[in-house]
Parts: sequence; C-alpha cells; structure tokens
Amino acid sequence: MADRTEGHSVYVALRDLRAARGRFALITAVVVLVALLVSFLSGLTAGLGHQNISAPSQIAAERVVFADGGSGPSYDESSLTGDQIAQWRSDAETVDPIGLTRGQAGVDGGAEATVALLGANGGFDRPLPEAGTVLLSEGAATDLGASAGDTARIGDATYTVAGVGGDDWFSHSPVVWMALEDWQHANPRGGDATVLAVSGVTDEDAANAAADTVATSVTGSFEGIASYQAENMSLSLMTTMLFAISALVIGAFFTVWTVQRTPDIATLKALGATTGSLVRDALGQAFVILVLGVALGIGLTTAFAVFAGGALPFVVDVSTTLVPGAALVGLGLVGAAFALRFLVTTDPLTALDR
Repeated sequence: MADRTEGHSVYVALRDLRAARGRFALITAVVVLVALLVSFLSGLTAGLGHQNISAPSQIAAERVVFADGGSGPSYDESSLTGDQIAQWRSDAETVDPIGLTRGQAGVDGGAEATVALLGANGGFDRPLPEAGTVLLSEGAATDLGASAGDTARIGDATYTVAGVGGDDWFSHSPVVWMALEDWQHANPRGGDATVLAVSGVTDEDAANAAADTVATSVTGSFEGIASYQAENMSLSLMTTMLFAISALVIGAFFTVWTVQRTPDIATLKALGATTGSLVRDALGQAFVILVLGVALGIGLTTAFAVFAGGALPFVVDVSTTLVPGAALVGLGLVGAAFALRFLVTTDPLTALDR
C-alpha cells in the first residue's frame, strides 16, 4: 500500500507541474532573474578584481614590503628609499625592488593614454624587459595603438616596444613593463621602488622596525589597492544579499504552494503515504524548478559575456557560473525545506472534510 501511495504522491507532484504551468513558470522566471543577477555580479566582480590585481598577483615572493605610512599597506602611498632597500637586503635572502605607478605613455604619431608603469628586474616568474625597452600588455597595446618594434614615449624618454602580450592590469590601468632603472627615471613621485618582493627573511619584525616598513603576503598586498577594496566589498555584499533573497523567495513560494496543497497531502496521508515520501516529492519539485531556472539564468549571463566581448571587465569561468549556480540551488532547497513543516503537520483526518 505504501509503495502505491508513494507513487500517487509523485503523480500529484508531476500533475501540479503540468496543471499549474503559470504558477511554476512565474517562480522559474524569478529564479532565472536571480541567477542572472548573481552570475552577472560574480562575473563582474571577478573581472573588476582581475583589472585591479592581475599584475601584482604575479609577484613571485614570500612577502611584499611597503613603506610604512601609518595606515597599512598602500601602493599609492608607498615609496621606498635606497637605504630601506639596503636594510632589507641585509635581512633577507632575496630582495627584488618593484616600481608601480600610473603615468602617461604614447607612441610616435599616436595619442597618449594612461597606463600602469611597472618597473622590475626580478621578482616575477615571467620575462622582463631589458633597459631601453618596454613590454606592453594587450590592453596597453590597444590603447596606444602600438605593436612590437614601435617607439614608445614615457615622460621625456623613448623606448623600443620589445613585445606585446598578456592580460596584465593594475588598478584598472593596462600595464607597461619596464626595467627598474627606466621606471626610476620615469617615476614622477621619486623613490627607488614602490614595494619589495622578499623571500627568505630571517626576522621580519626586526627588519620592518629597522627599515620603517610593513610586510604582508602577496594576497594581502591586494588590500593596498584602494579601488580593489571598495569594489570587492560592495559587489560581494550585493551578491550575498541576492543569495539570501533567493532563499527567501523560494521559501515563500513553496510555503504558499504547500498550504494550497494541504487537502491533497491529507488524502495521500490517509491512504498511507509516508511523510518521507511526501518530503522527497516536494523537494524534488523544488529541485527541478531551481535547476531549470539557474541553468537558464547562467546561460543568459554567458551569452551576454560573449556578446559584450571586451566592452566590460567580465570573467566567465567555473567560479562565476557553476559555483554560484550550485549555491543558488542549495539555498533554494533550504528555503523550500522551511515550507515542509506544513507538510509534516498536516492531519490525515482533514481529508474526511472534503
């Protein structure tokens, strides 16, 4: 008897999906919109983050050292002197000065553009330019209209473009890679370096105290980019709120649906259907709607990213599609589970009133 009634509960669930198409289409549309917003914000957050940190994230060192300005690490405020660099070289095995600042660059016959000037002779696991030459990121080459072999103007000096490649950004500006000595010549703020890439330090606290500096991890150094902190916090908060809203919306919908279905549930219980089978029936119905809605929402986001191309800083990968999609399905099921209390407490005797 139990097997037959469990089959009846599944039949009722499938019948509801077919008969109440408008109601289920409405909640599916809501799920699609929420999934679209969440995946879009996730992709935008990752894209904006990439345009802030892609260059400093390539630093190959244990620690990144900033001048201590009293308010924590800051790429905008840090400016290291030769004495500070010498002090760290006496306390660590490897010390590579790195210069990072924004400036103007141009090519012969072309307009100038704002770029991030990155000077280094080491500290990165990638090829670095020799003195008198520069390497342009793809974004910088596009903005400048330059290619390999052209002559680039930075400040009062000219440099040969030795190559173009890499999607490298710093604080939303495309990167121009330079030798450290060339960066020091072009640097309008002065200072021998912005930060140090340090490995093998013996006593970090003593070195910081002696050099008046502050050290952090490569990942921690991202907090020294003001725009990265503001954008990442605000967009992450919006995404979190959308996750919470999705759980509340799905929970509210299935609460109303379960209350409306109370007579059918009571009848099934009177015929011998177990509470477990009815719970599986309700969650299965929610799962179908959530998977369909989330898949459509993520599909629309992916189509938008393909259509927009490079017009927006947007990243489409597993972390911006499948991960938030799975989270939405999970939170939706949690919201739907709160509606099951009506299913569990329904009295089979109410079926006699029908």
